[in-house]
Amino acid sequence: MMNYSLKKYDEKDSSEKQSSFALAKQFLVYLADEKLKLALSFLVIILNSAASIAAPFMLGYTIDTFILQGDLAGITRFSFILAGIYLVIFVTNYFQTVLMGRLGQDLLYKLRNSLFEKIQSLPLAFFNQNKLGDLISRINNDTDKLNQFFSQSLIQFVSNIFTIAGIGIFIFFINWKLALVTLSSALALLIVAYFLSPWINRKNRSSLQALGGLSAEIQESLTNFKVIVSFDRRDYFKDSFEKANAQNYVSSVGAGIANTISSPIYDFAGNIAQALVLVYGIHLIISGDLMVGILVSFLSYTDRFYTPLRQMASVFASAQQALAGWNRISEILRLESDMQVVPDGQKNPASGHVVRFDHVGFAYSEDKQILKDVSFTFDQGKTYAIVGPTGGGKSTIASVMSRLFDPQKGTIYLEGRDIKSYTPEERTQKIGFILQDQYLFTGTVGENIVYGNPDYLEYSKPRLEKEIHDLGLDALLEKFEDGLDTAVTPATETISLGQKQLISFIRALIRKPALLIMDEATANIDTVTEGLLQEIIDKLPAQTTKVIIAHRLNTIKNADEIYFVNNGTVETAESFERSVELIGKSKRTS
Repeated sequence: MMNYSLKKYDEKDSSEKQSSFALAKQFLVYLADEKLKLALSFLVIILNSAASIAAPFMLGYTIDTFILQGDLAGITRFSFILAGIYLVIFVTNYFQTVLMGRLGQDLLYKLRNSLFEKIQSLPLAFFNQNKLGDLISRINNDTDKLNQFFSQSLIQFVSNIFTIAGIGIFIFFINWKLALVTLSSALALLIVAYFLSPWINRKNRSSLQALGGLSAEIQESLTNFKVIVSFDRRDYFKDSFEKANAQNYVSSVGAGIANTISSPIYDFAGNIAQALVLVYGIHLIISGDLMVGILVSFLSYTDRFYTPLRQMASVFASAQQALAGWNRISEILRLESDMQVVPDGQKNPASGHVVRFDHVGFAYSEDKQILKDVSFTFDQGKTYAIVGPTGGGKSTIASVMSRLFDPQKGTIYLEGRDIKSYTPEERTQKIGFILQDQYLFTGTVGENIVYGNPDYLEYSKPRLEKEIHDLGLDALLEKFEDGLDTAVTPATETISLGQKQLISFIRALIRKPALLIMDEATANIDTVTEGLLQEIIDKLPAQTTKVIIAHRLNTIKNADEIYFVNNGTVETAESFERSVELIGKSKRTS
């Protein structure tokens, strides 16, 4: 069975890491349909940056040309020009926010859809190997990190890049000496950013991982809260939560420090640059090589150059969080199911059997083999019982028989075809599986009965009731106070475990399956209702093959054949008495 365990990234293991460039490149596919929004956003950003760069120059020019000369008309004219420039900055800022905000929401929608669809396409092994709370955190929290970056930080990042580059080039045309002084501190900042980047990325990955662990702990504890209360182990719940919460706290504090540590460094560099420009600029004015207006422009440019750099520190932190989130998201998106449909699958050389196991071997993990070279057949219309001690492999046989898992060795045939050659729709139509644990969804009894069954999804309530009556299942429906309209809320005790099993029975039987598998299907049902169910099962079409997995031996007395499963092997019990003997022997041996 394929390993679907999601990695807990260890920065020391370079084989498990991807570069930021590689991750960003993978993400570009989600921007393919957003080219127009991006193009408009970049156009608006260019206009905004151009206006922002022009404003200080116009201010300096006004000072030298009009204010120092006392030209009131020129001052008035250029005041209107400056007002127009600031209006352009205001309008372009608004459209930047609108366009990128919409882009961020579009990406969030696409990502969550893609992630959820991918998770649904993966086999049960994936869910067995990963915590549900962590998966929820990836769908909710990690995707939101990307949304925040695109709707808030990306626009700031691109705008700052244009502004910084524009100012850096423009000031050299005004006065190259002051330009060198202005940019003197920037080199040190680049060196700092280069060395801090891996550390910040590592801290953000650790923070997201810890948050996923906290979500998993909360989900697991609340799901099993009834057990915690019944055993009076709230202390265990409390200790486990405190441990996960403490780990999340430490990781979050570390990420917070990493994400903000650059800001004071950038502030200091900007202040030093302004002081140097002021001192050197005064020197140039005294020597007659510079005018006052140009110095005012340079002071403004210095502030406008280092303010974006200060902002880039927080934007950079947001980018690191987004990359860490995308790393965890792409980890799922890169997974592929190992349970693909095999076209033109093998044909069963021994036709006439509904199910045939041909030297099947299966293990959930490499160190424990559950089924060892198992071979048997089930014929059409017969009732088969599978018995054996707990952990012997009974439910595993049911799971691989319905292709919830694929065996590592051998082949399983369904009606003469390799079961891998059936599409999921074909397979679920032929196989009815009543699970040992009942899973219902919030809604009504009727909605749960037709769940996943396209033949009945459009049925009206009267039509569905008639169908249930024609199948002889209306006696089961009477067990619910409001019939098909009875509310189902799995998180509460609105219906009993027995009623949940009845819903599962009806849901499976209305499919009219060729193979009906019942895994401890009557475990939570009273003896009267169990007798009623048995009558209904006995009235199923003659061609329906029934497989009963049970601990209660009285439920298998009328089986045509009984198979005993233990220690990975399957053998035929010639009679009911022989199966009782084998079970007793296995208990004494264990």
